[in-house]
Amino acid sequence: MKKIQMVDLHSQYENIREEINMEIQKVLDSCAFIKGGKVNEFQKNLEQYLRVKHVIPVGNGTDALQIALMALGLKPGDEVITPTFTFIATAEVVALLGLTPVLVDVDYDTFNISIDAIEKAITPKTKAIVPVHLFGQNADMEAIVQLARKYNLYVVEDACQSIGSEYTFSDGNCVKSGCIGDVGCTSFFPSKNLGCYGDGGALFTNDDALAEKIRIIANHGMKVRYHHDLIGVNSRLDSIQAAVLDVKLKYLDDYILSRQRAAEFYDVAFENNYYLETPKRDPKSTHVFHQYTLKVNGFDRDLLKTYLESEGIPAMVYYPIPLHLQAAYKNERYKEGYFPVAEDLCSKVISLPMHTELTEEQLNFIAKTVNNFFD
Repeated sequence: MKKIQMVDLHSQYENIREEINMEIQKVLDSCAFIKGGKVNEFQKNLEQYLRVKHVIPVGNGTDALQIALMALGLKPGDEVITPTFTFIATAEVVALLGLTPVLVDVDYDTFNISIDAIEKAITPKTKAIVPVHLFGQNADMEAIVQLARKYNLYVVEDACQSIGSEYTFSDGNCVKSGCIGDVGCTSFFPSKNLGCYGDGGALFTNDDALAEKIRIIANHGMKVRYHHDLIGVNSRLDSIQAAVLDVKLKYLDDYILSRQRAAEFYDVAFENNYYLETPKRDPKSTHVFHQYTLKVNGFDRDLLKTYLESEGIPAMVYYPIPLHLQAAYKNERYKEGYFPVAEDLCSKVISLPMHTELTEEQLNFIAKTVNNFFD
């Protein structure tokens, strides 16, 4: 059996090697490495895939989140609500801009931001909500949009783990992840469902004026060369990364289907394991399984992780410490025990190998090894 990887990028590359190499060679031949035609081509193809008016490619997902908040014109001291159970970038960009990150608890079943917790955290200083579509499943966007309208707030979607997933509203309208709020953000980090071979990211919006402002901010604050109308940053997707992404975009739905099949295999394998909770699916959202994350009950999660690694199976903990207990974000308003769901999840979650190239032999071995731990 081939060595099991948490994410097997090499095998994925081997399956599309000729296309990838050809497109990269075209960029090398053109020498248009920055803002080349390939970036524009990928942008248009992604707009069509997402059914969104504007895709603005940038340097990485963290830049995308920062630029989104800059474009909304938020001021130092404004409060931004975001979950405490997530990757650090979501709160990081809020703090970097002098805004106030207001952390809230999450839903135990879906890992996503709690709607009740959002409403309880809203104050006159609140200006935006940043839901994170964690592990590949959308937060309850219909409820979030309703809250945003009620309190006149912006919604910035962190779709860095959920590209390709869809959310269905109660009226039957189906919208791609990241294209529901005022602006959405994604990452093209290599391990993502749609990943490049370096760093990359993008913003999505249907608002023409906001899209124009985002483009200006991402380009040193200038629309006309050397005329700087806004405080900006330097963030752009290079042409080689765009070439890679444009090839992989054609396969994204197939990649998602492969992940969903692997997740279904795991579900069946663990359904009778008393000590494990498999990921819950929200019927309003498809799940693209950037991660397949179990909850371990009644056993030490870290002992399971060590055991799996001793058997040649990588496993990861996303995330071991919630944001409110991170040293950089400790605040008198948040004490240990303040967000019980997130803290409980941090002690229970473990993510198994999840990627497009998992074989049935590998899945069988992983599942059997996990279950053997509890025998």
